[in-house]
Order: sequence, then C-alpha cells, then structure tokens
Amino acid sequence: MKLRTYFVEDNPTIRENLIATLAELADVEAVGMAETEAEAKQWLTQNMDAWDLVVVDLFLRQGNGLGVVSALQRRSAQQKLLVLSNYSSVDVRQRCLQLQADAVFDKSNEIDALVDFCIDLNTSKV
Repeated sequence: MKLRTYFVEDNPTIRENLIATLAELADVEAVGMAETEAEAKQWLTQNMDAWDLVVVDLFLRQGNGLGVVSALQRRSAQQKLLVLSNYSSVDVRQRCLQLQADAVFDKSNEIDALVDFCIDLNTSKV
C-alpha cells in the first residue's frame, strides 16, 4: 500500500525530484502539493483522511513551514509530519519537534535518512 504524501515545497525542481525519489524508493504516492503556508493548511485540514504523511519545507513562497506544522498538531497518531529544510540547526529542530513534527531532515545531507524513515513508516503500515 502506498504512503499517501502531501508535499509543501515552493521550489518546483526540488519538489519534483523529491516526489520521484520517494515514489521509486519508498513507495510514496503524492496526493497533493502546495507552495504556500495558506494553501497547505487549507488542503491538509480539509482533507484529514486523505493523507498519511506530510513533508514540509520551512521557507515557502508565502508564509512558512512552522505555520503548517503548528496547524497539524491535532492529527491522528498514524499521520506523520516531516520537516525537510536547508535550515535545520539545533534550535530549528527543537522548535519543530516542540510543534509535534515527527522528524526533521536537512536537505543537503539527510535525504537517505528521510527515505529510510518513509520506508520504515510504510513497512509499519502493512
């Protein structure tokens, strides 16, 4: 069963590459995408039963990923939220985890860990 995933990333190249990589390696299916905080929050909160995983960048075309993370604090225990950003300092990671993100990954050097997380998540769903 595919992991229904929503992507919040404003860079089309990064978003397309991420979707392709996760689809190939971790059996992830993209169910939607947003480039802004407002469009992500609207879709995700209105379609709570339509996704298993959200991958959020912190810096967006409008708004930021922390607003998205904050809006999804009351999701079900099976739904996971990951932050994927170039800005993953200790303070940023700590803030994301305080807002109930399940994990934080650095775009520049933790893509393999992100893929592994998704594989493990998909395996535990079966």
